[in-house]
Amino acid sequence: MQKLYAVLFLLLIASLAEAQEKRYSTTNQEAIKNFSLANQSIDEHLYDEAIALLQKAVDADSKFIEAHALLGDVLRMRRMFKPAAEQFNQAIALNPEYNKGLYLKVADCEIPNAMYEQALRHLEKYLTYTNNTPQNIAYAQKLIADCKFSIQAIAHPVAFTPVNMGADINTADDEYLPVATADEAELIFTRKINNNEDFYKSDKVGNKWQKATYLSDVINTPMYNEGAQSISQDGKYLFFTGCNRPDGLGRCDIYIAQKKGNDWAKPFSIGAPLNTSGWEAQPSISADGRTLYFVSNRKGGYGGYDIWLSHLTEKGWSEPENMGPNVNTQYDEQSPFIHPDDSTFYFCSNGWPGLGGKDLFVSRLGKDGKWQKPENLGYPINSSGDENGLTLTANGSYAFFASNNLKGFGGYDIYTFEMPESVRPKVVTYVKGTVQDKKTKAPLEAAVEIIDLQKNTPVYQDYSSEDAGTFLATLPTGKNYGLNISREGYLFYSDNFSLIGLTNKKAFDLSVLLSPIEVGNKVILKNIFFDTNKFDLKPESKAELQKLVEFMQLNPTVKIEVSGFTDNVGTHEANQTLSEKRAGAVYQYLVSAKVNPTRLIYKGYGEAQPIAPNTTDENRALNRRTEFMIIAK
Repeated sequence: MQKLYAVLFLLLIASLAEAQEKRYSTTNQEAIKNFSLANQSIDEHLYDEAIALLQKAVDADSKFIEAHALLGDVLRMRRMFKPAAEQFNQAIALNPEYNKGLYLKVADCEIPNAMYEQALRHLEKYLTYTNNTPQNIAYAQKLIADCKFSIQAIAHPVAFTPVNMGADINTADDEYLPVATADEAELIFTRKINNNEDFYKSDKVGNKWQKATYLSDVINTPMYNEGAQSISQDGKYLFFTGCNRPDGLGRCDIYIAQKKGNDWAKPFSIGAPLNTSGWEAQPSISADGRTLYFVSNRKGGYGGYDIWLSHLTEKGWSEPENMGPNVNTQYDEQSPFIHPDDSTFYFCSNGWPGLGGKDLFVSRLGKDGKWQKPENLGYPINSSGDENGLTLTANGSYAFFASNNLKGFGGYDIYTFEMPESVRPKVVTYVKGTVQDKKTKAPLEAAVEIIDLQKNTPVYQDYSSEDAGTFLATLPTGKNYGLNISREGYLFYSDNFSLIGLTNKKAFDLSVLLSPIEVGNKVILKNIFFDTNKFDLKPESKAELQKLVEFMQLNPTVKIEVSGFTDNVGTHEANQTLSEKRAGAVYQYLVSAKVNPTRLIYKGYGEAQPIAPNTTDENRALNRRTEFMIIAK
């Protein structure tokens, strides 16, 4: 937007210079007097006064071309585009060759009024003139691209039926920037009352959002504005923008607050290098909580406001990286939203071809790991005005946004709409679980790790909540995952599940019971894998093996038996040998990882000790397993 305003200001200065250098097209002294007074008002930045004086000038002489042109300039600077276009068109009608710059100016005012075909004709006329500045030529070409796109977009509209979220969410004040947790149990948004921004929340009971309430006195303040927030998928962390705070590094900085029970802990600045002396705002946190997208006007960008990202490392947040030319332009990109699939990115921009103002776009992560050029969400989702602040539900079916262009309760209201299929993200689901002590059923705070088994990399690492033992993680479908849950003094929990071929978005609900470390207790290592009739550990077993190594390191007095089992297919002798070799493979891995062999034994049990009848393929798969058992503590 800064670049756009620079263009507007330069064009206004040029208009003033021309008006002062040329002899006027009128001899009407009343018109000339008001025109001269208007120029003085402009010099003093009294634009409303200048508009009134210029209106008097054209009323005194309707053919006073210089007054029409200058009135158009001032109205344009005040973003009063419709009357500005009318004044420019009157000046052009009086003399089509008076000033070539009028064709660029009038087009710039016609686009916000969705007058795309008229604007296109004016822009094409402007480019027929010689000696245009390179800056103005580039701006005209950008506006031509906007017009051509808009004409096509309107001819091919997308489905769009926005639904107001109702009086429990919206009021006569402004409500905007809504975000929901992955399970859609909670909605947090910004409400602006008497020019002060604070957070409000609504809980969903059944399928109905409840009356919104004030989020927290710990986060909201009477002195500063809080807004532009992003909530973690499990609702435990709130990233938000705080401006002009005493602990800030710049005008606006990014802050974090953590939920403790039913309330929030005191927020803290995310600090350098993410925050700077400039302007950082509008955070969006990835599903795994390890990548933060945000907006900044810091040096090193492409111009205006750019979208940047930072990764959470062992040392803190990394030096931010610009998202590059497939997202950012020389104009403004804002309102980032990374979907939980981690490969679909929504934002607004006035730099890419659109219908005027800021439009909403989607960019997808390519197979090369780079963001692809964005796609406009289309008309009528986008309009000739500004659209921003789009967020989606975790399942990708619905979006939240705010608008003051629809008939609502007053000001900006929050709406939902069903996303067109073509711009939806990948299908994701979420795992939601509770962790409890097996004996007492008391909730436990435990480390939860979900692993992409193909890549052997964690996609989720966090702790279940201290008060309720709950956790929630969103996951893209089409993959196999391993789940490990651990806590000091307990045996860790191991499981795996497949989301390949899943087309629904229903959650997986898990109830995990952790057993204390006691002699005789066992853990089935569900993420240890072998090929059929083989005993070589498959690569996707590594994460689970490392978890077992960590367990032995954290419990240095524990001794275990690694046990191998098979189903009843094949001979007894072959099954016994295979089970021994598979248990031995795990034993050797532990020894190679510096676990003292005096703390380890391994045994094969063949087809003995089945945990399910060997009557189905599913049961036989359960019986083919590797376990470890505590033999001393």
